[in-house]
Amino acid sequence: MNKSADNADNSVSANSEAQSNSTSPASANADATSSESAQTQATESSTPSPPPSLKRQRALLVTKVGLCCFVVGATTSAAITLSPQLSQSRNDATSAIPQIPSLNALTDKLSLNRNEAAAAIPKMAPLGAIAHNVGSQGLGAFPGKISASYLCVAPPQSLTEPGAEQGEIIPGLANPTLAALTNAVNPSFVSQFRAAPWPEIHEAARTARVPVLMYHDILEEKEVFFDVTVEEFEAHLERIEEEGLTPISFDQLYDHLRMGAPLPPKPVLLTFDDGYVGHYTHVYPLLKKYQYPAVFSLFTGKLDGDIAGRSTVTWEHAQEMAADPLITIAAHSVMHPRDLRELSDEDLQREVVESKQRLESELGILIRYFTYPEGNYDERVAEAVADAGYDAALTMSNYEEWFAGESDDLLSIGRFGQSQLERVLPDAWEGLGMEIVGANTFDFYSPIRLVERLETEEVPLALITGGRPATVHADSRYQLPEILARTNATAAVDGAFFNLRYLDSNVMIGPVLSQATQTFVPGNPSENPLLNGRPLALISADEVKFVPFDADIHNTLRGIQSEMSDVTDAFVGAAWLVRDGEAQPASSFGTLFDFEAYRHRAFWGINNAGQPVIGVTKGRIDSVALGELLHQVGFRDAMMVDSGASTSLTYEGESLVDYTPRPVPHMIALLSEAEAQGPCPLTFEDAPNADNTWAAEY
Repeated sequence: MNKSADNADNSVSANSEAQSNSTSPASANADATSSESAQTQATESSTPSPPPSLKRQRALLVTKVGLCCFVVGATTSAAITLSPQLSQSRNDATSAIPQIPSLNALTDKLSLNRNEAAAAIPKMAPLGAIAHNVGSQGLGAFPGKISASYLCVAPPQSLTEPGAEQGEIIPGLANPTLAALTNAVNPSFVSQFRAAPWPEIHEAARTARVPVLMYHDILEEKEVFFDVTVEEFEAHLERIEEEGLTPISFDQLYDHLRMGAPLPPKPVLLTFDDGYVGHYTHVYPLLKKYQYPAVFSLFTGKLDGDIAGRSTVTWEHAQEMAADPLITIAAHSVMHPRDLRELSDEDLQREVVESKQRLESELGILIRYFTYPEGNYDERVAEAVADAGYDAALTMSNYEEWFAGESDDLLSIGRFGQSQLERVLPDAWEGLGMEIVGANTFDFYSPIRLVERLETEEVPLALITGGRPATVHADSRYQLPEILARTNATAAVDGAFFNLRYLDSNVMIGPVLSQATQTFVPGNPSENPLLNGRPLALISADEVKFVPFDADIHNTLRGIQSEMSDVTDAFVGAAWLVRDGEAQPASSFGTLFDFEAYRHRAFWGINNAGQPVIGVTKGRIDSVALGELLHQVGFRDAMMVDSGASTSLTYEGESLVDYTPRPVPHMIALLSEAEAQGPCPLTFEDAPNADNTWAAEY
């Protein structure tokens, strides 16, 4: 273990170690049973002993009866707890119990690999209603772990569309995905979401970093320091393409800032001021070549010839560009005064109103945006712009620059000079999504995106968003990239707590259900009460729930299904960091060990767009501060998972932490849309050259 990692013994593990030194209820019962047996033997010794042949007959009879009771009892318990589909009564179900396979048949199954063994377990689908007709005690009689492979059976054929293959997710059965909605974004769609009071900026947009780049003249040879040559400008476009940035329109930026609407990965807005002829002869053709949208800010006096300039676009040029969906035209005043703040009310009115009216008249389009000449404005100027009917305004500063979401409001959107391109390229980020009306909406089909280092005021974060969540309960402890390599998932974070007393095993703290093994493993009954109230994560094909763990209910598969009938994955986390959109106070952590300590921490949850998010801190932080931070960056719900020395995050096989973490047996994974089809799409291969211990247990 790398000594630079934190020491991360958790409270439950510590408590379980303490409990192991005390007498367990099981051992106490064993002692009582031994005492009663001794008394019975003493009593029986005073009676005459039967003949040896009669003893053998009695022993044989007892053995037969005992074996019969065991087989019938085990089969009945399995039928009661594993079957989810029929509406038979308890009496009707008796005739439906399948024939007991022979001992030879069961023995043959022991040599199967993990996936074959899961498939070989008899399916109990015809007895589904029994599970709903009995109490949650049914599973308690079934010893140890049980198969949950029936949960991954495809929907009945009657629910599938004609031509659909078994196992496909059928449109209409799941919640609508955000990806599908955003493909048809329009004003009526966006209006369904909560907008901030104009001109305030939406809270969700505060988490994003959208650079607005400002250019002036583009020409063959520079004349002043802020000019850009044609060759340099095309190199800028190439860099934008190489770094994976996505140029967006002003309308997209406005909808994002106003209503929290989603943006494509690494967004950037390109703007060009003053209407130089090079904007038409050089910039416009290159924008069409790369299919990049942009904003041109025009002041009408220049196009009318009322003010001289080194070069100018014509009204014909402006009309051609305005007709192109790639281009947005913004008003830049009439005469381009250096400082609108110095004008009288009458002159200010003319500059902001007449420029809008003239552009709309000549170009036949609505002019929604204004650009302050040289960036100069104050409250009076901004009020005049608002009164003129503009939706937003661009500014600039010679002393400081800021991302769009950091602006004071929509009438003061900041910009970076084009010379800052290389500085802002690595920082461009679309944020964590928008706030959706309805907390039960989920999007498991958006692209998986990595933010390797998100700088915050507290501590840097590494975040991976999108995809469909699933879990793996491995057969032992491994480094996270090793477990990920055995799956079809793209990324993963370390998951539930495990018992440190068993250094080479997968013994977990609390119950675990994983679609990787399609097996439900109950938690230790003596440890489970210590977990009461902690978040129990429940995952299905189209939703995630976080509910308070209750040891009396949730240590059975039936109890888990009472919370989510189509659950495929379940595990217990350390604590809520964000719950129902609220960062959690210190009082919510109760007696959780070291929650106030500064440690590396791992987490996962759902953001305001309904997308799963996994991540780790890139430094040490306490739990309360982390919850506040995750709330700020857009989490709807967030759960802390195993942290400290176990803190691990991996993306496409690469570790994203700066140390060697402690090996772990459990992880939360994200599957891409291509891999996320069917009830249980996650695949998990056996460890290379490892004994198939899972199959042997069956």
